Order: sequence, then C-alpha cells, then structure tokens
Amino acid sequence: MVFLGLRSSRGPTGEAAAPAASAPGAGRTITHAQGSTVVAPHPKQVLVFDLAALDTLDALGVEVRGVAGESFPGPLAKYADAKKYPRFGTLFEPDYEAVHAARPDLIITGGRTSARYAKLAAMAPTIDQTTDDAHYLDTVVGNTERLATVFGKEDQARALIGALRQSIEALKGTTATRGKGLIVLTSGGRMSAYGPGSRFGVLHESFGIPPAAPSLKASLHGEAIGSEFILETNPDWLFVIDRDAAIGEGGGAQRLLDNELVRQTTAWKQGQVVYLDPADTYLIGGGIQSVRRLLEQISDAYAKPRQPPAP
Repeated sequence: MVFLGLRSSRGPTGEAAAPAASAPGAGRTITHAQGSTVVAPHPKQVLVFDLAALDTLDALGVEVRGVAGESFPGPLAKYADAKKYPRFGTLFEPDYEAVHAARPDLIITGGRTSARYAKLAAMAPTIDQTTDDAHYLDTVVGNTERLATVFGKEDQARALIGALRQSIEALKGTTATRGKGLIVLTSGGRMSAYGPGSRFGVLHESFGIPPAAPSLKASLHGEAIGSEFILETNPDWLFVIDRDAAIGEGGGAQRLLDNELVRQTTAWKQGQVVYLDPADTYLIGGGIQSVRRLLEQISDAYAKPRQPPAP
C-alpha cells in the first residue's frame, strides 16, 4: 500500500519502513528503528513507552492497555487516569515484572526508552519508534504509517499526513521571506542553541525558516550559548523552548531572556520572540499531532501583523 509522505518509504536509518506481509494470520514483519519484528494482526494488549508514539496512536484512534511515566501533558491528559491506563514503569525504566504479568501482544518503545528495547523485546513483540533528528519529518511520517499498518488505520494515517503536508507547504510560502530564526532551549538558568539537523531542526528543514546560525553543530543537547551569542546572531525570529516548564519545574525562560542584550535584537524589538509549547517540543516531539500543533503555533505567530521596530 502506498501512503502520502515525505520520503515515507524510508525509516529513521534509511531502511525501507514498509512492512512485509507474512502468511495469513501469522502476523506481519514490521521494520523499525532497531530491526524488524513479527507483530500479530490487530494487537489488543499494547503497552506504550513513548509519548510521541502515544500521541500518534491517539490520533489514529487506537486504544492501549497501559503506559509509562507519570506526566501526561495537555493533549495526553486522559492517559493520566491510572485506573484506565495502568502504569508499567517510567519512560527510562520499565517495570519488567508488571510487563511480564500483562502478557502484552505488542510493546512500543522510542526515544527515552529505546535503550531498554532489547530487554523488552525478549519479553514480547516490540517495535521502536525513535525519531531520527537528521530526517525528523520523514521519520514522523514513517512512524505514523508503521503504526497505521499494525492497527489497520491506513485511511486515518493518509488523511493526517496529507493534511500535515498541505499545511507545511502553505507555511513555507511565508517563512522563506520573513527573516532568519534562532532556536534556543532554556534550562536552569542556562541556554543552548539548536540549528539544522538537531532535535528541533524541523523548524528550519521542513517549516522553511532560514537559520540565523547555520553552523551550529547538531547535537542532542545543543550548543551552550549566552545572551551575547543571541545579540551577535541578531535573529529576526527567536524561538524559545522552556525545558523547566516542560518537566514541571516552573519556567524561567522569559525572565532569563529579558535582559539588555537580548532586548537589542531584531526579534525582541519587533515582537518576534515565540515561546514554543514546551510539551509539544520537548516531551511529545515526534508525534503526528504534536508536529501539527507546533506547525499551527508557528503559523499563528507569522500571521500576526508585523510590529514596527521599537525605538
């Protein structure tokens, strides 16, 4: 079956993501970020150890048996009901005894739990939905298609991906001519900058925002910077991710950035400092719905009338 997508026939490491059908009733071989797994048709006892995968399953209308973690921000709030969705450990450390007792048909890992894949895969069929930062949107599309195939939700996936592609093309027509952007993550009073190829590089590579600092190294934790770097770079747009707010430790990004140096930048003077939703960027990033919400937030920011430069 052919889906609408962005290089959607490729997975995170470049391998073909399309599943190969096995004998009728015997399950289907699913290729994923850490190999391939035979998955039974329409699994019911599904344990999810990845918020991005949970976000995509929610969009596809797939019910799950249980989840990991204690924090389920905004769009995933319904999964905070531990009676309806029992806990099976954390995103970093599964409760293996509980997993064994649940006898799952399928386990889904990704991101924070990917290091536990091998141990979980020894207990039950497991697929890994880790996102490839270097091919972020391609991976989001491929991950959505993979889950759709497993659960027979191909039509829903096709609609979601098609709508996302259309919205991206519309946004790129605007962002390309509205100046350069810089992505900054704040955490504990410190700042890191991210550029193309990074975990937040989708803003540049797919949403079409020209990078203000194209030479930044693509790394998980970004490149440590100070306010001086922001002033020297002088972005037209400053996109801010408040990690402290994402993990429930308050939020200090606005106080940190409101200083004499940052106030001199074009982004600050023209009111083009955008505080990105911390859940959708830092916690749930990689889910089909979280990418759509991020896209909508940036589209709304660009739709606002330009402010004249402050004196």
